[in-house]
This record gives sequence, structure tokens and C-alpha cells, in this order.
Amino acid sequence: MRSHYCGQLNETLVDQQVTLCGWVHRRRDHGGVIFLDLRDRDGLAQVVVDPDTAEAFATADRARNEFVLRITGRVRPRPEGTQNPNMPTGMIEVLAKDVEVLNTAATPPFQLDEHGKVGEETRLKYRYIDLRRPEMIDKLRLRSRISHSVRAFLEGQGFLDIETPILTRATPEGARDYLVPSRTHAGSFFALPQSPQLFKQLLMVSGVDRYYQIAKCFRDEDLRADRQPEFTQIDIEASFVEEDDVMAITETMIRQLFQEVLDVELPLFPRMPYAEAMSRFGSDKPDLRIPLELTDVDDLMKDVDFKVFSGPAQAEDGRVAALKVPGGAKLSRKEIDEYTKFVGIYGARGLAWIKVNERAKGIEGLQSPIVKFMDGIIEELLDRVEAQDGDIIFFGADNARIVNEAIGALRVKLGEDLELYTREWAPLWVVDFPMFEEDGNGRMQALHHPFTAPSCDVDTLRDRPAEALSKAYDMVLNGTELGGGSIRIHDHGMQRAVLDVLGIGEEEADEKFGFLLDALQYGAPPHGGLAFGLDRLVMLMTGAKTIREVIAFPKTQSAACLMTDAPGVVSPTQLKELNIRLRQKAKPEAEQDA
Repeated sequence: MRSHYCGQLNETLVDQQVTLCGWVHRRRDHGGVIFLDLRDRDGLAQVVVDPDTAEAFATADRARNEFVLRITGRVRPRPEGTQNPNMPTGMIEVLAKDVEVLNTAATPPFQLDEHGKVGEETRLKYRYIDLRRPEMIDKLRLRSRISHSVRAFLEGQGFLDIETPILTRATPEGARDYLVPSRTHAGSFFALPQSPQLFKQLLMVSGVDRYYQIAKCFRDEDLRADRQPEFTQIDIEASFVEEDDVMAITETMIRQLFQEVLDVELPLFPRMPYAEAMSRFGSDKPDLRIPLELTDVDDLMKDVDFKVFSGPAQAEDGRVAALKVPGGAKLSRKEIDEYTKFVGIYGARGLAWIKVNERAKGIEGLQSPIVKFMDGIIEELLDRVEAQDGDIIFFGADNARIVNEAIGALRVKLGEDLELYTREWAPLWVVDFPMFEEDGNGRMQALHHPFTAPSCDVDTLRDRPAEALSKAYDMVLNGTELGGGSIRIHDHGMQRAVLDVLGIGEEEADEKFGFLLDALQYGAPPHGGLAFGLDRLVMLMTGAKTIREVIAFPKTQSAACLMTDAPGVVSPTQLKELNIRLRQKAKPEAEQDA
């Protein structure tokens, strides 16, 4: 139906006849001449309709925003003084000969021009209209280019694109499964995969050697800006590899991707042990663009007459950390109060601070409600954080987890609020993760997943599980975890030992993972891999604020689709076929007492 996309038109096509199809972006009537801005996925083209072409003029006169038109005409230069150098097609226009209405349109619920502002709920309800906006199309186009580049790279490295099942069985991988009732097996359920983890390991046992998949995954968990109930992974696995092999392949892939798609040369990725990342930045995905670091001051605070500090400093699981912000003394009390509220989100019970106004005056040159408790240690404290005049020092004091989360998040917020970024892109690898962490009830849980290989032998793992490190690695970019991976357990005895440490007995292990445990007895090769979050990657590369901006049809924060009104109720007949009976919702107390 068309000869060109609107955005393809340029001066090389002057005097040629073209046929365009698209939507009316804007209609203007200037002294009897109608101007139509026609829009398609590639851009805008200005169309001029003269009264001389009576039929075309009459049709254009009836056209309104979002009408679907087919226009045939001649490309010509725009008259002197009307060119628009800021627009790719701004030097030419199309003099229409024929205008055909392919479909009319009701008045859209919001304007699609760059000045229009509309709430996200309205945009998601009418997503098919929202996606017509050039900035949304550009994000989807970039996403397509990213997927194509990834596929081409991995195919060139000998990886095979293999699909794994969507209907599988429930396995404990750290989040709730989405369950699917089986009609043919009454009382039994499939689970939608949180990842293809076990299947890709079985593919390595099968001798596939190198596998990849751009896979849909599902997790029934609380949502944040970078989470969705269904998301897309770039899933990679290879046999006969060690950590360095996987990291080298995937780092090369990401660096090549940025070069091809954004023309950005990423630096080589430094490596940082998990313990160092938590100590310096309070996070296992530190944003290295921000030149702020946490400093431990536990030893200085053990004997101060201030239990808020001395208590955590003396506790085995406590931490007292300082965060110096150069030039931060200019922050107002109102701003400090806002930051105090902010750290409260992460469980912090307050935010102590010291403003360094004039260090040469000693305590007299400091401003803070806590300075009176620092007699005898203040100079050593200021020396340790290398405080200068005009700085502010924030403190976190609690158990280490709360301090890391609260002050680590404060560091990121300060970096954004005060525009402290020192560079545009800051990648790194975080390595040497602990194998396990305590769940708060004294039980061990896997920091990554239970199929990650430890760095120690079986006996050491069983004797000192809390000290065991794993062969895991996370790729981080600008404070966002792009991907996580590990060398997997390929030895049956080691896998049994890990499950034992996690409190998963032999009977439960056989029930949930029997097929994997069996497979490991039949010549499983050493293997490992990594999974990237495609949505997060696209979000970073487009500069979007949330992954909802780079997914064609995302869910809301409550995991609902406003456009299709999903999830929805199903009929009693469907429930009966699935052998499911719904429990009635409890009536309000007022109704029960009536």
C-alpha cells in the first residue's frame, strides 16, 4: 500500500512520487491550504493539500487527529523560510494528489504530541495509543536492535537457541511461583518458570555445550520500578567453563552491544569482592559513578556515651558507618529531615549528622546535636573520613543489614540529588559472594540459588557453611544489576551437601529435584552461565525511569493489566473442569453482627 515510510523522505526524493500510510498527527488550515503532519513508526512527513485537487482537499478537510490515511503525492523542497532543520524530513514536503481515509478515529483520550502530559494509568489503559508516540516506538525499536545484536553475537560464539518449557513444576528459587492448575491431573499444578535454570543445566548434561534463549520468566513477587511479574531474560549457559570464561564472553557481548547500538565505548569491567562492595558502598550493586563511600567507625564508637552508637558498635552483627558528603554542609535542616525520613524506609531509626563548618576551631567549628558525645574521638573521626570545611558527615548505626541498606540507599540518593556523578557509565563485576546467608530464623538460605557451586570442598562446606564463598558473579552497571550467574554444581555429592545445609532433606530433595540429582550421576560436565535482565538492560540504554517504559504491554505496580482488565474472574464451569472451588470472601464484621 505504501512506497516509503514517512521518516524515510529526504531531499534525494525531490520530484519523485511517493505513497505514504499513517496517522494524522496534526492538521492545520492555512488560508485555504491544508497541512497534514502524517506519522508512522519511522517519523513525520508534512503533506500539503491544495484546493486545486478538489477531491483530495475535501477528504483532507474531513480528516482529524489519528485518522488513518493513505496519501500519494510528489516530494518537493519546502519553500524558503519554512524549513525545519530540527526535523529529519524538515527540508521537504509532499504535495498531495490523492488522499484516502483508511479509517476514522474517535477523539483520543490524550494528545500524542511532545507537549502532552498524561498519567501512567491512562497511558497503560490505552497502551495501543501510547505506543504510537515516537519516544515509545523508539524504545521498542532499540529493544529490537538489542535483541538482534545479542542473538548475532551468541550465534557467532557457537551458542544454540533452544526453547525450554513454560509449564513446569514448582521449585524454590526465592520468589513465589505462578501456579497453573492441571485439568487432566486433578489437584496438581504446573508452575510458570522463574527462570530456565534447571532445564539449561540438563541441556549441559545432554551435551548441547552452549545454549542461549531470550526467555519469558515469571515471579509472583512485590513489584518495584525494575520488577514485573513477567519479564524477559537473556539466558546463557556453557559447558567446560570457569568463572573467567563466562565473564569474558558476556562482558565482550555487552561492550560490543553498547558500541553497536549506542556508539558508546564501555571501559573494561573492574572486579570487586562482595565483602568490599558492602563495606565501601553498603550494596552488592554499587553505583561507581558516585564518589561517596561508607567508612567504618565501629572501633571509635564502642566507648562513647551514646548508646545509639555504642550499642551497635559492640554488637556482633552491628555496624556504625560514616558517609562524608563534600560540600554537604550547605544542606538545610529541612533537607536533612527529608533524608532522615528517606532512610526510615529501610528500617533506620534515625540519621545522625555532623556539619564541618570550620575544622580548625575543633568542636566549636562543628554543628551537630551529637558532637557533645564525641569528646576525645572527634579529631580521629574527622581524620578517618578526611573531612574538610563545608562537608557533612552522616552516620548509620544499627545491625549491619539495616545500615548497609539505609546508608547505601542514602549514598545513591545524595548522588542523584546533588548531581555528583563523575561519568556516564560505570560497569563492574561483583564476585566472591557468600554461599549462604541467614534468613532471620537461624536457617541458611542460598544467596543466589541452591545450584551455585561453592569455592570449597564438601567437607569444608558442611563444617563451616557460613564461611563458604560461591563461584558466583554479578554484572553491575550504574548501580543496577544487569545479570547474575555462577558456575553450577555438577557433582551429585556436592549438590546433596548444599541441599542438606539448606535444610532440604533427602526425601524432599528427591521430590523437588530428583530429575536433576539423577542427571548429575550420568556424567554431568563442569558448566556455568549467566542470565541478563533484558528489560533492565533496555531501560538503562534508553534512559527510561522504569522497565514499564520499555515493555510493550506491562503490568502495573499491583501486577494488573489495565488495558485488558487482567487478572479477571473465570466462569464456574471453568473452575469445575479444574476441580477448583473458591472460598467465599469473609463478610465485614458489621454485616456479621447484623
